[in-house]
Amino acid sequence: MSKIGDVNNHLDLTGLQQLKAQATKDPESKEALKQAAAHFESIFIGMMLKSMRQANAAFEQDNPMNSNTTKFFRDMYDQQLATDMASNGSMGLADIIVKQLSNDTENYKAASTLRNNADLTRQSYYLDNKPTQTQTLTNANTDTVSKPDSLLNDFNKVIDKGFSAIGSEKPVASELSQTQHKSNKAPVNFESPEHFVDSLWQFAKKAASKIGVNPAVIIAQSALETGWGQHIIKDKQGESSFNLFNVKAHRDWDGEKAAQSTLEFEKGVAVRKTEPFRVYNNFTEAFDDFVKFLKSNSRYEGALEKAAEPEQFLQQLQKAGYATDPRYADKIIGILNSSTFKDVVGKVIQSTNSKVGA
Repeated sequence: MSKIGDVNNHLDLTGLQQLKAQATKDPESKEALKQAAAHFESIFIGMMLKSMRQANAAFEQDNPMNSNTTKFFRDMYDQQLATDMASNGSMGLADIIVKQLSNDTENYKAASTLRNNADLTRQSYYLDNKPTQTQTLTNANTDTVSKPDSLLNDFNKVIDKGFSAIGSEKPVASELSQTQHKSNKAPVNFESPEHFVDSLWQFAKKAASKIGVNPAVIIAQSALETGWGQHIIKDKQGESSFNLFNVKAHRDWDGEKAAQSTLEFEKGVAVRKTEPFRVYNNFTEAFDDFVKFLKSNSRYEGALEKAAEPEQFLQQLQKAGYATDPRYADKIIGILNSSTFKDVVGKVIQSTNSKVGA
Protein backbone atom coordinates (compact mmCIF):
# COMPACT_ATOMS: atom_id res chain seq x y z
CA MET A 1 0.00 0.00 0.00
CA SER A 2 1.28 3.45 -0.84
CA LYS A 3 2.37 5.65 2.05
CA ILE A 4 0.58 8.52 0.44
CA GLY A 5 -3.08 8.87 1.30
CA ASP A 6 -5.90 7.96 -1.03
CA VAL A 7 -7.26 11.01 -2.88
CA ASN A 8 -9.68 9.08 -5.06
CA ASN A 9 -12.67 10.34 -3.07
CA HIS A 10 -13.17 14.06 -3.65
CA LEU A 11 -14.90 14.38 -0.26
CA ASP A 12 -11.95 12.91 1.62
CA LEU A 13 -9.55 15.67 2.70
CA THR A 14 -7.32 13.29 4.70
CA GLY A 15 -5.59 12.02 1.57
CA LEU A 16 -4.76 15.54 0.47
CA GLN A 17 -3.33 16.38 3.89
CA GLN A 18 -1.12 13.29 3.80
CA LEU A 19 -0.05 14.16 0.25
CA LYS A 20 0.97 17.65 1.39
CA ALA A 21 2.91 16.24 4.33
CA GLN A 22 4.72 13.70 2.13
CA ALA A 23 5.64 16.36 -0.44
CA THR A 24 7.00 18.62 2.31
CA LYS A 25 9.00 15.78 3.86
CA ASP A 26 10.42 14.52 0.57
CA PRO A 27 10.34 17.21 -2.18
CA GLU A 28 12.03 14.82 -4.61
CA SER A 29 9.29 12.20 -4.27
CA LYS A 30 8.00 11.38 -7.73
CA GLU A 31 5.07 9.50 -6.23
CA ALA A 32 3.88 12.68 -4.52
CA LEU A 33 4.28 14.58 -7.78
CA LYS A 34 2.20 12.00 -9.64
CA GLN A 35 -0.58 12.19 -7.06
CA ALA A 36 -0.55 15.99 -7.09
CA ALA A 37 -0.63 16.02 -10.89
CA ALA A 38 -3.57 13.61 -10.88
CA HIS A 39 -5.39 15.85 -8.41
CA PHE A 40 -4.79 18.86 -10.68
CA GLU A 41 -6.09 16.86 -13.66
CA SER A 42 -9.26 16.05 -11.70
CA ILE A 43 -9.79 19.77 -11.07
CA PHE A 44 -9.34 20.48 -14.77
CA ILE A 45 -11.79 17.73 -15.77
CA GLY A 46 -14.25 19.01 -13.16
CA MET A 47 -14.11 22.51 -14.67
CA MET A 48 -14.63 21.01 -18.12
CA LEU A 49 -17.69 19.03 -16.98
CA LYS A 50 -19.09 22.09 -15.21
CA SER A 51 -18.73 24.18 -18.38
CA MET A 52 -20.50 21.48 -20.38
CA ARG A 53 -23.39 21.47 -17.90
CA GLN A 54 -23.65 25.26 -18.00
CA ALA A 55 -23.68 25.26 -21.80
CA ASN A 56 -26.85 23.15 -21.71
CA ALA A 57 -28.49 24.90 -18.77
CA ALA A 58 -30.75 26.96 -21.03
CA PHE A 59 -32.37 23.81 -22.39
CA GLU A 60 -33.21 22.39 -18.96
CA GLN A 61 -35.76 24.99 -17.90
CA ASP A 62 -38.77 22.95 -19.05
CA ASN A 63 -37.38 19.65 -17.75
CA PRO A 64 -39.49 18.29 -14.82
CA MET A 65 -36.30 16.72 -13.41
CA ASN A 66 -34.58 20.11 -13.25
CA SER A 67 -34.42 21.02 -9.56
CA ASN A 68 -31.87 22.21 -7.02
CA THR A 69 -31.81 18.75 -5.44
CA THR A 70 -31.09 17.09 -8.78
CA LYS A 71 -28.34 19.60 -9.53
CA PHE A 72 -26.79 19.06 -6.09
CA PHE A 73 -26.42 15.30 -6.52
CA ARG A 74 -25.42 15.71 -10.18
CA ASP A 75 -22.58 18.04 -9.16
CA MET A 76 -21.42 15.49 -6.57
CA TYR A 77 -21.45 12.83 -9.28
CA ASP A 78 -19.46 15.04 -11.68
CA GLN A 79 -16.84 15.78 -9.01
CA GLN A 80 -16.36 12.10 -8.24
CA LEU A 81 -16.34 11.27 -11.96
CA ALA A 82 -13.57 13.83 -12.50
CA THR A 83 -11.54 12.27 -9.68
CA ASP A 84 -11.98 8.74 -11.07
CA MET A 85 -11.10 9.83 -14.62
CA ALA A 86 -7.93 11.51 -13.40
CA SER A 87 -6.86 8.53 -11.28
CA ASN A 88 -7.31 6.22 -14.29
CA GLY A 89 -5.25 8.47 -16.55
CA SER A 90 -8.20 9.01 -18.90
CA MET A 91 -6.81 12.22 -20.41
CA GLY A 92 -3.09 11.92 -19.70
CA LEU A 93 -2.74 15.50 -18.51
CA ALA A 94 -1.16 14.32 -15.25
CA ASP A 95 1.61 12.55 -17.20
CA ILE A 96 2.46 15.76 -19.03
CA ILE A 97 2.56 17.68 -15.73
CA VAL A 98 4.89 15.09 -14.19
CA LYS A 99 7.12 15.27 -17.25
CA GLN A 100 7.18 19.06 -17.02
CA LEU A 101 7.86 19.35 -13.29
CA SER A 102 10.16 16.39 -12.66
CA ASN A 103 13.95 16.58 -12.72
CA ASP A 104 14.05 14.66 -15.98
CA THR A 105 16.14 17.23 -17.88
CA GLU A 106 16.22 15.12 -21.04
CA ASN A 107 12.47 15.50 -21.56
CA TYR A 108 12.25 19.00 -20.08
CA LYS A 109 10.12 21.60 -21.88
CA ALA A 110 10.62 25.26 -21.07
CA ALA A 111 7.50 26.98 -19.76
CA SER A 112 7.88 29.62 -22.44
CA THR A 113 6.92 27.05 -25.06
CA LEU A 114 3.43 26.93 -23.57
CA ARG A 115 2.77 30.66 -23.82
CA ASN A 116 1.67 32.57 -26.89
CA ASN A 117 3.82 35.56 -26.01
CA ALA A 118 7.03 33.58 -26.61
CA ASP A 119 8.48 32.86 -30.04
CA LEU A 120 6.14 29.97 -30.77
CA THR A 121 3.87 31.10 -33.59
CA ARG A 122 0.15 30.47 -33.03
CA GLN A 123 -1.05 27.44 -34.97
CA SER A 124 -4.46 25.91 -35.67
CA TYR A 125 -4.57 22.56 -33.89
CA TYR A 126 -6.71 20.25 -36.03
CA LEU A 127 -7.43 16.96 -34.38
CA ASP A 128 -7.24 14.89 -37.56
CA ASN A 129 -4.57 16.69 -39.56
CA LYS A 130 -1.27 17.93 -38.20
CA PRO A 131 -0.27 21.48 -39.28
CA THR A 132 1.73 21.36 -42.50
CA GLN A 133 4.44 23.70 -41.22
CA THR A 134 6.41 23.13 -38.03
CA GLN A 135 8.38 26.18 -36.99
CA THR A 136 11.40 26.17 -34.72
CA LEU A 137 11.05 27.50 -31.24
CA THR A 138 13.53 29.78 -29.53
CA ASN A 139 13.50 29.97 -25.76
CA ALA A 140 13.08 33.62 -24.80
CA ASN A 141 15.57 33.25 -21.95
CA THR A 142 18.24 31.07 -23.61
CA ASP A 143 19.91 30.51 -26.95
CA THR A 144 18.71 26.91 -27.21
CA VAL A 145 16.48 25.93 -30.10
CA SER A 146 14.03 23.00 -30.12
CA LYS A 147 11.08 21.77 -32.16
CA PRO A 148 7.56 21.70 -30.67
CA ASP A 149 6.70 18.33 -32.30
CA SER A 150 6.68 16.44 -29.00
CA LEU A 151 4.60 19.08 -27.25
CA LEU A 152 2.10 19.16 -30.12
CA ASN A 153 1.78 15.38 -30.11
CA ASP A 154 1.23 15.33 -26.35
CA PHE A 155 -1.38 18.06 -26.69
CA ASN A 156 -3.28 16.19 -29.41
CA LYS A 157 -3.18 12.96 -27.42
CA VAL A 158 -4.68 14.70 -24.39
CA ILE A 159 -7.48 16.17 -26.52
CA ASP A 160 -8.14 12.78 -28.18
CA LYS A 161 -8.38 11.05 -24.82
CA GLY A 162 -10.57 13.84 -23.46
CA PHE A 163 -13.16 13.44 -26.20
CA SER A 164 -13.06 9.67 -25.83
CA ALA A 165 -13.45 9.85 -22.05
CA ILE A 166 -16.59 11.96 -22.18
CA GLY A 167 -18.10 9.87 -24.96
CA SER A 168 -18.00 12.55 -27.66
CA GLU A 169 -16.80 12.37 -31.23
CA LYS A 170 -13.86 14.46 -32.35
CA PRO A 171 -14.70 17.28 -34.75
CA VAL A 172 -13.03 16.83 -38.12
CA ALA A 173 -11.20 19.55 -40.00
CA SER A 174 -14.16 20.16 -42.35
CA GLU A 175 -16.46 20.81 -39.38
CA LEU A 176 -13.93 23.22 -37.91
CA SER A 177 -13.65 25.11 -41.17
CA GLN A 178 -17.46 25.35 -41.42
CA THR A 179 -17.59 26.81 -37.90
CA GLN A 180 -14.91 29.33 -38.80
CA HIS A 181 -16.79 30.24 -41.97
CA LYS A 182 -20.06 30.84 -40.13
CA SER A 183 -18.39 33.02 -37.50
CA ASN A 184 -17.20 35.66 -39.99
CA LYS A 185 -18.96 38.64 -38.43
CA ALA A 186 -18.00 42.28 -38.50
CA PRO A 187 -16.22 43.31 -35.27
CA VAL A 188 -18.21 45.46 -32.84
CA ASN A 189 -16.40 48.11 -30.84
CA PHE A 190 -18.09 51.24 -29.52
CA GLU A 191 -15.51 53.68 -28.21
CA SER A 192 -17.97 56.00 -26.42
CA PRO A 193 -21.70 56.78 -26.00
CA GLU A 194 -21.32 59.31 -28.83
CA HIS A 195 -19.91 56.60 -31.10
CA PHE A 196 -22.71 54.25 -30.03
CA VAL A 197 -25.47 56.73 -30.93
CA ASP A 198 -23.79 57.85 -34.16
CA SER A 199 -23.27 54.24 -35.35
CA LEU A 200 -26.83 53.09 -34.66
CA TRP A 201 -28.87 56.19 -35.41
CA GLN A 202 -29.77 55.27 -39.00
CA PHE A 203 -30.81 51.75 -37.93
CA ALA A 204 -32.95 53.18 -35.12
CA LYS A 205 -34.49 55.79 -37.41
CA LYS A 206 -35.61 53.15 -39.90
CA ALA A 207 -36.99 50.85 -37.19
CA ALA A 208 -38.74 53.71 -35.39
CA SER A 209 -40.60 54.72 -38.54
CA LYS A 210 -42.24 51.28 -38.65
CA ILE A 211 -43.81 51.57 -35.20
CA GLY A 212 -44.17 55.34 -34.91
CA VAL A 213 -41.77 55.89 -32.03
CA ASN A 214 -38.98 58.47 -31.69
CA PRO A 215 -35.64 56.84 -32.70
CA ALA A 216 -34.04 58.30 -29.56
CA VAL A 217 -36.30 56.02 -27.48
CA ILE A 218 -34.97 52.92 -29.23
CA ILE A 219 -31.38 54.11 -28.86
CA ALA A 220 -31.89 54.80 -25.14
CA GLN A 221 -33.42 51.35 -24.63
CA SER A 222 -30.54 49.61 -26.38
CA ALA A 223 -28.07 51.73 -24.37
CA LEU A 224 -29.64 50.48 -21.12
CA GLU A 225 -29.77 46.86 -22.29
CA THR A 226 -26.12 46.73 -23.42
CA GLY A 227 -24.34 49.39 -21.37
CA TRP A 228 -23.83 51.61 -24.44
CA GLY A 229 -22.73 48.61 -26.47
CA GLN A 230 -20.04 47.46 -24.05
CA HIS A 231 -21.89 44.35 -22.86
CA ILE A 232 -23.58 42.88 -25.92
CA ILE A 233 -24.13 39.14 -25.47
CA LYS A 234 -21.55 36.93 -27.21
CA ASP A 235 -22.40 33.96 -29.42
CA LYS A 236 -20.85 30.48 -29.13
CA GLN A 237 -17.78 31.61 -31.06
CA GLY A 238 -17.24 34.53 -28.70
CA GLU A 239 -18.38 37.09 -31.27
CA SER A 240 -21.13 39.68 -30.97
CA SER A 241 -24.71 38.43 -31.06
CA PHE A 242 -25.78 41.93 -32.22
CA ASN A 243 -28.73 41.53 -29.82
CA LEU A 244 -29.09 45.16 -28.72
CA PHE A 245 -32.44 44.64 -27.01
CA ASN A 246 -31.70 41.33 -25.22
CA VAL A 247 -34.60 39.59 -26.93
CA LYS A 248 -34.85 36.05 -25.56
CA ALA A 249 -34.93 32.96 -27.74
CA HIS A 250 -38.13 31.18 -26.79
CA ARG A 251 -39.75 28.26 -28.59
CA ASP A 252 -40.89 30.41 -31.52
CA TRP A 253 -37.27 31.28 -32.38
CA ASP A 254 -35.54 28.87 -34.79
CA GLY A 255 -32.31 30.81 -35.23
CA GLU A 256 -29.01 30.61 -33.38
CA LYS A 257 -29.08 31.01 -29.60
CA ALA A 258 -26.63 32.07 -26.91
CA ALA A 259 -27.01 31.13 -23.24
CA GLN A 260 -26.31 34.02 -20.90
CA SER A 261 -26.48 34.59 -17.15
CA THR A 262 -28.96 37.39 -16.45
CA LEU A 263 -30.60 39.10 -13.49
CA GLU A 264 -34.37 38.66 -13.33
CA PHE A 265 -36.82 40.03 -10.77
CA GLU A 266 -39.36 37.66 -9.23
CA LYS A 267 -41.85 39.38 -6.90
CA GLY A 268 -39.41 42.25 -6.54
CA VAL A 269 -36.46 40.01 -5.63
CA ALA A 270 -33.43 39.84 -7.94
CA VAL A 271 -32.65 36.26 -9.06
CA ARG A 272 -29.69 35.14 -11.17
CA LYS A 273 -30.75 32.90 -14.07
CA THR A 274 -29.31 31.50 -17.29
CA GLU A 275 -31.51 32.26 -20.28
CA PRO A 276 -31.25 31.72 -24.07
CA PHE A 277 -31.00 34.86 -26.20
CA ARG A 278 -31.33 35.42 -29.92
CA VAL A 279 -28.24 35.76 -32.09
CA TYR A 280 -28.14 37.89 -35.25
CA ASN A 281 -25.58 38.36 -38.00
CA ASN A 282 -25.67 42.16 -37.98
CA PHE A 283 -27.46 45.19 -36.51
CA THR A 284 -29.94 45.34 -39.39
CA GLU A 285 -31.32 41.94 -38.37
CA ALA A 286 -31.39 43.03 -34.72
CA PHE A 287 -33.50 46.15 -35.35
CA ASP A 288 -35.79 44.40 -37.84
CA ASP A 289 -36.43 41.53 -35.44
CA PHE A 290 -37.06 43.94 -32.55
CA VAL A 291 -39.82 45.63 -34.57
CA LYS A 292 -41.22 42.26 -35.66
CA PHE A 293 -41.11 41.02 -32.05
CA LEU A 294 -43.22 43.93 -30.81
CA LYS A 295 -45.70 43.87 -33.70
CA SER A 296 -46.20 40.09 -33.65
CA ASN A 297 -46.97 39.87 -29.91
CA SER A 298 -50.46 40.99 -28.99
CA ARG A 299 -49.41 41.86 -25.45
CA TYR A 300 -47.47 44.86 -26.81
CA GLU A 301 -50.47 46.37 -28.60
CA GLY A 302 -50.98 48.82 -25.74
CA ALA A 303 -47.38 49.99 -26.01
CA LEU A 304 -47.56 50.45 -29.78
CA GLU A 305 -50.74 52.49 -29.40
CA LYS A 306 -48.73 54.91 -27.22
CA ALA A 307 -45.68 54.94 -29.52
CA ALA A 308 -45.94 58.71 -30.08
CA GLU A 309 -45.60 59.32 -26.32
CA PRO A 310 -42.17 58.04 -25.19
CA GLU A 311 -42.87 57.75 -21.48
CA GLN A 312 -46.25 56.06 -22.01
CA PHE A 313 -44.73 53.73 -24.59
CA LEU A 314 -41.99 52.61 -22.19
CA GLN A 315 -44.38 52.23 -19.25
CA GLN A 316 -46.71 50.07 -21.35
CA LEU A 317 -43.72 48.05 -22.59
CA GLN A 318 -42.73 47.27 -19.02
CA LYS A 319 -46.34 46.57 -18.00
CA ALA A 320 -46.64 44.03 -20.83
CA GLY A 321 -43.68 42.13 -19.41
CA TYR A 322 -40.83 43.09 -21.74
CA ALA A 323 -38.53 43.26 -18.69
CA THR A 324 -38.90 42.14 -15.08
CA ASP A 325 -36.96 45.05 -13.60
CA PRO A 326 -39.58 47.19 -11.79
CA ARG A 327 -37.62 50.35 -12.70
CA TYR A 328 -36.97 49.39 -16.33
CA ALA A 329 -39.05 52.20 -17.87
CA ASP A 330 -37.80 54.80 -15.39
CA LYS A 331 -34.18 53.97 -16.20
CA ILE A 332 -34.72 54.46 -19.94
CA ILE A 333 -36.65 57.68 -19.33
CA GLY A 334 -33.72 58.84 -17.20
CA ILE A 335 -31.36 58.33 -20.13
CA LEU A 336 -33.74 60.13 -22.49
CA ASN A 337 -34.01 63.14 -20.20
CA SER A 338 -30.31 63.44 -19.43
CA SER A 339 -28.64 66.53 -20.89
CA THR A 340 -25.70 64.44 -22.09
CA PHE A 341 -27.91 62.15 -24.14
CA LYS A 342 -29.86 65.06 -25.59
CA ASP A 343 -26.62 66.78 -26.61
CA VAL A 344 -25.29 63.64 -28.29
CA VAL A 345 -28.54 63.01 -30.18
CA GLY A 346 -28.69 66.67 -31.22
CA LYS A 347 -25.17 66.51 -32.66
CA VAL A 348 -25.93 63.30 -34.54
CA ILE A 349 -29.13 64.74 -36.04
CA GLN A 350 -27.29 67.92 -37.04
CA SER A 351 -24.47 65.93 -38.61
CA THR A 352 -26.94 63.70 -40.48
CA ASN A 353 -28.89 66.68 -41.81
CA SER A 354 -25.71 68.42 -42.98
CA LYS A 355 -24.64 65.29 -44.88
CA VAL A 356 -28.04 65.08 -46.56
CA GLY A 357 -27.94 68.75 -47.53
CA ALA A 358 -24.38 68.55 -48.85
